[in-house]
This record gives sequence, C-alpha cells and structure tokens, in this order.
Amino acid sequence: MDQGFFLLFATVSVVTALTVVLARNPVHSALALMACFLQISAIFVLLEAPFLAVIQIFVYVGAIMVLFLFVIMMIDVREAVLQRFLPGGNLPALVLVGLLGVEMLVLVLSSDRFSVAEPVTTRGGDEIRQLSTTLFANYLLPFEAASVILLAALVGAIVLARKESG
Repeated sequence: MDQGFFLLFATVSVVTALTVVLARNPVHSALALMACFLQISAIFVLLEAPFLAVIQIFVYVGAIMVLFLFVIMMIDVREAVLQRFLPGGNLPALVLVGLLGVEMLVLVLSSDRFSVAEPVTTRGGDEIRQLSTTLFANYLLPFEAASVILLAALVGAIVLARKESG
C-alpha cells in the first residue's frame, strides 16, 4: 500500500515539475511548483518524517512561493509571455524530456527491485533533537549563509517594491 502511494506521489511530483518547466505562463509555473512541493511533503509523510513534511510546507510552500509570486507580480507577465525562452522552439525541451525519461526507465529496469527507502527517522522519538543538533553543529556555516542570503533577498525585494517619492 505504501509503495502504491509513493509511486502516485512521485509520478504527480514529476509531472508537476515538468509543468513548471514547460508552462508558458509564469503563474501556472508557480502553482505547479507549489503542487510539486506538496507532493514532496506527502512523500516525507510516507517516510515517517512528519517534522520534515511540516517544514517542507512552511518553508517552501509558504515562504519561497510567496517570494516567487512577489517576483511574478513585479515583472510584466504579458510581456514575459510574448518572449520565447528557447529561440528554436520546443524541440530542445522535448529532446531533454525524452532523454530524462529514457534515463529513468533504464534506472528502474536495471535495479534489482524497486522499493521505497527506509524511514529517515529514529525510533526513539528524538528526531527533532537529532536534526537540530546536526543542523546547528555540523552545518552551522551553510545555515547562517542561507539566512544572510534570504535576508539580502528580502531587503532587495523591499527596495524594488518601494515607490519613488516626488
């Protein structure tokens, strides 16, 4: 039963990720990205990591998507839709999607069995303590660097959105 749900969530996640890349409207891409993040959160629930699932929803669906939607509101969507991202049409994107599909098919067929990964949590109930110790002991510098980058992005967004007086 868990493997069926995993395959369902993984398939929907891949489809929504492809929609993010192939959608012409930036708003549709942002909504597909939000759906992809929710599918990844559901996979975390299947892996018995509810804390990571909630963090996935709060951080990515909540904060990052608000930032993306703010950027979409800042650009002129009508002008952005008229511009082509790939000048040669959709052929390079379709070739890339085909190559990725063949790669995934070879990967699945070459493995001995297809199974869901083991749960990432410990059975003692102290997964939050273990995660926080790892985050603030081993990965303190990248954690602080990410917070400074997000702070700079926030200040930059406020400066860009500020109306010029006079």
